[in-house]
Amino acid sequence: MAFDKSEWVPLTGLGRMVQAGEIKSIDEILASGKPIKEPEIVDAFLPDLVDEVLDINMVQRMTDSGRRVKFRAVVVVGNRDGYIGFGQGKDAQVGEAIKKAIASAKINLIKVRRGCGSWECGCSHPHSIPMLVTGNAGSVKVTLRPAPQGIGLVTGDIGKKVLELAGIRDVWAQTQGQTRTTINYAKATFNALKATNMIRLGGME
Repeated sequence: MAFDKSEWVPLTGLGRMVQAGEIKSIDEILASGKPIKEPEIVDAFLPDLVDEVLDINMVQRMTDSGRRVKFRAVVVVGNRDGYIGFGQGKDAQVGEAIKKAIASAKINLIKVRRGCGSWECGCSHPHSIPMLVTGNAGSVKVTLRPAPQGIGLVTGDIGKKVLELAGIRDVWAQTQGQTRTTINYAKATFNALKATNMIRLGGME
């Protein structure tokens, strides 16, 4: 179902500015550094976002009244064209945990700087990443290297899902640590993509 901005009741100042048309793009928000606290803000600008459930896990906690069981969902959202978000959510119901994770991923949305940083390629198309980047989460470290066109995504299944939704088509990835831990593997890959925005190209700041 398409997002209807007219039916949305914003709860934050940023949301009200978006609904009033004072902000014209998601890039304007991301560049400002203002925190996104409502997933509807992202829906308003990126209606073509796709969500991918990476993991659903049962978590148990002992309380005074006994053992409580919840489900934890890990989700990435992306438009396969430079925008990606990572989130997780917990709830007693699987469906609600997924909904919470999707909302979390949207408010944690980033724009990925794409390019062709491979000396073997040298094209001007944004099919890869512009430089080597690294991301960490828990014990997992993911290093992404630019790759020439046609190489594809040389990484594990979880890494591929994150990179595909971000719009990366060619990359070499190196992983260290417990990559069987889905949440850390996905988050480390996401953090590596986030690092593409932290390095200025063309000289030092």
